[in-house]
Formats: sequence, C-alpha cells, structure tokens
Amino acid sequence: MNTGTAQQLPDLARAWVAGWTVSRRTPPPVEETWGLRVDVGLPNHTTRHVLIDTDEVTVRTVACSTGAPGTRIKALMPLETLVSWIGAAWVPDSQNPAFLLAADLQPGTEQPPCGYRVTTETHEAVTCVRVLSHDGYPAARGQIAATGETAVVDRVKTDPAHRRRGLGTLVMHTLANAATARGATAGVLAASMDGRALYEALGWPFSLRSPE
Repeated sequence: MNTGTAQQLPDLARAWVAGWTVSRRTPPPVEETWGLRVDVGLPNHTTRHVLIDTDEVTVRTVACSTGAPGTRIKALMPLETLVSWIGAAWVPDSQNPAFLLAADLQPGTEQPPCGYRVTTETHEAVTCVRVLSHDGYPAARGQIAATGETAVVDRVKTDPAHRRRGLGTLVMHTLANAATARGATAGVLAASMDGRALYEALGWPFSLRSPE
C-alpha cells in the first residue's frame, strides 16, 4: 500500500472513520452526500461529521445545517481555510489540530525498559496495550482496531512522568504486531500536534491537517 498519494485521501479518511467507530464502540458511520456521520452519543460529543468532499459550498452547507450542541466537524483541509468557511457559530479547536497519518505496518520486536511490563488484551477487533510501571501504574497505553487490511491506531498516550523512555515506541510496535497478526497491512491514525513527531519518527510520513 502506497500511503503517500493524494488520490488515496478519501479512502484513508473512510478507513480511519471505520476503524475509529470500532475502536470507540459507536454505531457504524452513516453515509451522507458530503461524507460520513458518526453518532457518538456522548454528552459533549453527540455527533461527528467527517467531510470527505471539502469544497467551500459543501462546508458552508453542512455547518449551517448541523449546529446542535456537541456536534463536531472534521475536514481534511488547513484550519485557517475551514475557519474562514464555517461561520462564527462554530468554535475551532485551534489548540489541538489533528493530522491524518498513514503507513505500512511493520511488525517487529521491542522489549520494555527495566521496571516496566506490557499487557495486551483483545476484545473482538480491538487490541488494547498498556505499559505498567513496577508498581502497577499505567505509564502508557494505546489501542488498535483491525478492520481488514487497514488498522486504526487510537488513544495512544504516555503519562508525562514516564515520557522519553521509549514507551510510546513500545506501544506502537506492540499495536502493529497485534494488527499484522490479524491480517492488517496498513495503519491509519489521527495525530495531535504533540504526537505527530513520534509517529513520523516511527515511519508514518504522510500527514494532512484535519482540524476538529
């Protein structure tokens, strides 16, 4: 899978949404004329609209027709452009832009640093990985949803007190191993500004800003 071509952006976005809904255990995405709708169902995050078609008319139409509290819009475009189109009623999450990253999954071996151990738990299509410190404290975590040839990485986090010890790399390698064991060959994820450097260092080179 060549993950760096612009022609594959719609496919990557759809694969990410499909895996994200499995990872978060929401209902499957609903096809709309402009992209996909996810009924998340949380009090502060009721609905998520993922715009696959991001021309100005489409963005303005969706923004005007979906303004209920807890609604979020994700679009594969620069934040500045989205803000100029979406209207004053929407609040951009300028502090936490997301980047859509994709890579071929490469299984490998990674040993935890001294004083840490790894636990892995799989439920249906989702594998959760935790790195525990010597006292059982959850130092790092992440999960991956394998939905066929593509797997979606989600909720990767390292506790601030345990950073710069290779735990994020350990989590990512363990997740990749779990997904490839289930037949996945490619991975997709939405990275924060802070997490993007880790993922790109691990070989996730393709990125496109996808603000929320």
